[in-house]
Amino acid sequence: MMYATRDDMVARFGEGEVIALTDRAFAGAVDETVLAGALEAAGVEIDGYISSRYRLPLGLPPKILTGYACDIARYRLCGSGTRVTDDIRDRYRDAVRFLELVAAGKVTLGGMPDGAPMPTDNTVQFASGTRVFARDGGLF
Repeated sequence: MMYATRDDMVARFGEGEVIALTDRAFAGAVDETVLAGALEAAGVEIDGYISSRYRLPLGLPPKILTGYACDIARYRLCGSGTRVTDDIRDRYRDAVRFLELVAAGKVTLGGMPDGAPMPTDNTVQFASGTRVFARDGGLF
């Protein structure tokens, strides 16, 4: 699932940076195909973390995932011709850390229109038994 769009990337990082990250042909414009591939890859990475807690696809994804999807896509776009800066790496690591917390159940996505996360199968159940022995050592 795609959690961010071209407009989200431009709003977050600016047109110039998005062009620099995607323009492999040096045409001076955003390469829509390259950007869509990075945003899709970011969505797949996010889904990998949250699928254990939430039913996918999410009906209306929370806004926090949009920012993290942009950060992940930006990191993934770096490489050939674009250096990874400390800021890019830190934002990516922060996104992964957040997603790990979601996967561990320590943080929720909040504001989910369909309610809570998926129920887990690893719940504890207690059942009270009957007494087999009396206090004086005899049987009931």
